[in-house]
Amino acid sequence: MKNITYIVLAAMVLYACGGGDKNTVESAIASNDLNVIRAKQAEISEQRKALEKDLHILDSVISSLDDNAKLPLVTTIEAKTQKFNHYLELQGDVMTKQNVLIYPEMAGTLNRVYVKEGQKVSKGQILASIDDGGLSSQLAQLKTQAALAKTTFERQKRLWDQNIGSEIQYLEAKTSYEAQENAVKQMQSQVGKSAIRAPFSGIIDDVIKDQGTVVSPGPGSEVFRIVNLSNMYIEVEVPESHLPNVTPGKDVHVYFPVLGDSVTTKIRQTGNFINPSNRSFTAEIPVPSEGGKVKPNLTAKVMINDYTNDKAILIPQSIVSENAEGEQYVYLIGADSTSSDAIAHKAIITTGKTQGDFVEVLSGINSGDGIIDEGARSVKEGQKVRIKNGDQGHGK
Repeated sequence: MKNITYIVLAAMVLYACGGGDKNTVESAIASNDLNVIRAKQAEISEQRKALEKDLHILDSVISSLDDNAKLPLVTTIEAKTQKFNHYLELQGDVMTKQNVLIYPEMAGTLNRVYVKEGQKVSKGQILASIDDGGLSSQLAQLKTQAALAKTTFERQKRLWDQNIGSEIQYLEAKTSYEAQENAVKQMQSQVGKSAIRAPFSGIIDDVIKDQGTVVSPGPGSEVFRIVNLSNMYIEVEVPESHLPNVTPGKDVHVYFPVLGDSVTTKIRQTGNFINPSNRSFTAEIPVPSEGGKVKPNLTAKVMINDYTNDKAILIPQSIVSENAEGEQYVYLIGADSTSSDAIAHKAIITTGKTQGDFVEVLSGINSGDGIIDEGARSVKEGQKVRIKNGDQGHGK
């Protein structure tokens, strides 16, 4: 109605300026007299003010007589059932149980380094060798002595089996042979420590000591860092209130803000201990390496699916109000029994979980109900409303 008013006003002003009094306006302009032109402008301005006053009076009368002009303008949405997945949002860091520093087991000079940073290695592969200080020569000598002791024992055993010789000679030969064999094994173990081997398959992340460096067992003498990126996981602290819902096998969405990438996985295991300091338990979530992009200590946003409702009704949180008794309510659209007008009816609802801008409705609304969306805060119980989207009665 106001738009029509403004159109009428513009037409009347235009007419006053040139249509109905064209010759007078043109004659004023043709006079080329500034005082005459200003006088004509003042005259038309007064006419416009009078017209605006009359239009204002007409608007007031129309508003008082037109019932539709008083109705609140609202929009509606239709309540529909849909699958609702709720996610518990947590944060954690990528970890791996196979991320270790490798130390030498014996002191000596680092003779050779066989690998470089970024190289893939297999479990047991030799990474570097240390000067054994002559242990290899001693091992060779012990092997020779062990071979002689073995020959002596075998000969003595054959004689003893033929009842030739004394038992003491047989036992002495056997003891000597066994002692030499043990000595060889011990020396082999010592010599084996001169070779630094990979404890598991992985990637050499860092070569810490250079070839020719003197190393020794203990802190400060680490030679390599090796990492296995194929068995990484995220460990998060979950509040104990979620213990019944956060269980192994639950779906998890993991988002890596730095990479701008996400993966879908499942909870591998949950802890059996509640931390008394923060009342939480741990959940372990495996993550793939994504071609080497995901690395240990990378920050991740974890969303655990802790609740699912296959037939949930979701509505915007913004349309939910609360009364003095703490009850939550929304307004539904109903039909007036005496006319075709739409009526607003208050519905007390019970809400469940929220996700983003939406809340789950557990009771008070049925599928197919029309719910007032825009304008929900400006209507009252039983009030007639005008639906902007053209729906009447049970809004669509």
